[in-house]
Amino acid sequence: MIFAMDIGNTNIKAAVFDGDRLLKKWRCATNLTMTSDQYGIIMVDLFRYNGLDMHAIEGIMISSVVPTINYTIEHMCRDYFGKEPKLLVPGMKTGLNIRYENPRELGSDRIANAVAVAARYGGPSVFIDFGTATTYGVISAKNEFMGGAIGPGLRMMNAALAGGTAKLPSIELVMPPTVIGRTTVTNIQSGILYGYMGSVEKIVNEMRREMGCPQAKVIATGGMAHMVKANSCVIDEIDPDLTLNGLRLIYEKNEG
Repeated sequence: MIFAMDIGNTNIKAAVFDGDRLLKKWRCATNLTMTSDQYGIIMVDLFRYNGLDMHAIEGIMISSVVPTINYTIEHMCRDYFGKEPKLLVPGMKTGLNIRYENPRELGSDRIANAVAVAARYGGPSVFIDFGTATTYGVISAKNEFMGGAIGPGLRMMNAALAGGTAKLPSIELVMPPTVIGRTTVTNIQSGILYGYMGSVEKIVNEMRREMGCPQAKVIATGGMAHMVKANSCVIDEIDPDLTLNGLRLIYEKNEG
């Protein structure tokens, strides 16, 4: 069995795979103040609760966009799994031609997503990860990672507006009944959410135009993917386990 961890700015997603079958997945908060033992106890409890044996894990693959937590998580893996984890870094085998000018700048989660999209859906396609940041990636018809775009996520936009103004509140991220709001809350909901949906559609359509493929498939993942799909017309499929499956595939490629 393989254990995969995707460490994001807000959450850590983890999954246990038996071959290509996902047995169980979890999500916990990314907390820079927690120790390796605290994370270890969380993992012990999760494995025990789900009837899984931590000692049956043969390998661990990690993607992280939070470098300051890496040492803690690696230490936890050694102490509680008895395994040296593999951290997704530039130079690892991915089976993907990455056309980024400087691949070392590319986030490991985006690499994992690109590998999973190329393997499962093929190109030409666009993938979007609706996380703390909103990241877009493009896979060509030749299954090359061509690049993409990065913007703020919905929660970040909400927090920035509330934190950067004196009187505007933080609001619940639900679609208002109309674009023309009649309260401060619905005004903010309209501005953030309809504006965000419009930006997603604009970026996807421009990417399709530059690719010369107006029907390129769009795959979404991340916490806000369902809301965006329900309120826009560009997302074809939601794959909640995209990053974790990409990590599994990369581990298999590097273990031969």
